[in-house]
Amino acid sequence: MAQRNRYWLLCLMQIMLICAPLNAQAEKKIGVLLFSEEARYHESLKGIREQLAKAGYKEPNVRFVVGNAGGSKAKAADMVRNYASADYALMITLGTNATIAVAKEIKDVPIVFSMVYDPVEARVAKGWQSSGTNVTGTSPMIHITELLSRLREIRPVKRIAALYTPGEKNSESQLKELQRVQSRYGIKVLPVIISKKEDVEQILPEVMGSVDAVYFSGSSVIGSTIPPIVELAARAGVISFTHLEDLVAEGVLFGLCADPYQLGLLAGKKAVAVLRGTKPSSIPIEYIARPGVVINRKTAAASKVQIPKALLQKAAKIYN
Repeated sequence: MAQRNRYWLLCLMQIMLICAPLNAQAEKKIGVLLFSEEARYHESLKGIREQLAKAGYKEPNVRFVVGNAGGSKAKAADMVRNYASADYALMITLGTNATIAVAKEIKDVPIVFSMVYDPVEARVAKGWQSSGTNVTGTSPMIHITELLSRLREIRPVKRIAALYTPGEKNSESQLKELQRVQSRYGIKVLPVIISKKEDVEQILPEVMGSVDAVYFSGSSVIGSTIPPIVELAARAGVISFTHLEDLVAEGVLFGLCADPYQLGLLAGKKAVAVLRGTKPSSIPIEYIARPGVVINRKTAAASKVQIPKALLQKAAKIYN
């Protein structure tokens, strides 16, 4: 009888050991902060959650508390204070401004981000190989020289209007990159500040008459005013281009873009590693090495721009 009791006790202990990770996982709470409603953030979050689900981190075992700052830095700061006062196993952030806000306030919870263009320039990480802090994640960064080379395949340009918003670190970083290579490519980059929607109508009509191309940075202000800017550019026969796929989907003529969903899957793998005990600082921050050409044919036709057949054949996605 004693031997039988010991046998059943051992069985019970084995069952408890197997179930223990599930019970622990059921107690996990993950905070999620998107900076705005822009499509790339939702696509990236979709990839993150799919990767977490594959590893067993999904509802109802895990509770996701999702917040959206609606493009407001002030609202993001308020929301972060609420996150900081609760008990989270992990914070997930989408966008540079959301990540800056969370990393500034929360130091004792691991943070995994996606869609942060230059985390070092934004001062959320000390380096790409190691953040040196409690963060890791993925970036939509591309080689700006490759973007300009693809632009040349469509048409040689001399003057580029770079639309950016001061105070948005990602937008400022992208402007700096363009300015750094302008002499090598024999182009003149004209910084154009778009701080509010009204600037589009007040500033851009004159700008479009003096440039060959217009670059859309990752500013949330610019992202909320795509159709009128694209219409002005098309009317002037100006090529619009970017590094963000969702902006091409909304009307920008072409882009060299990292797929936000794929960036999300990559960030999701990092999130799984963190939840399993790996320190964020030991997980390198990554970007996609081979971004794809994305083209909006409708805008090309409206702009009377002929896309070379060779570039069309290279395209990862074409929006009609």
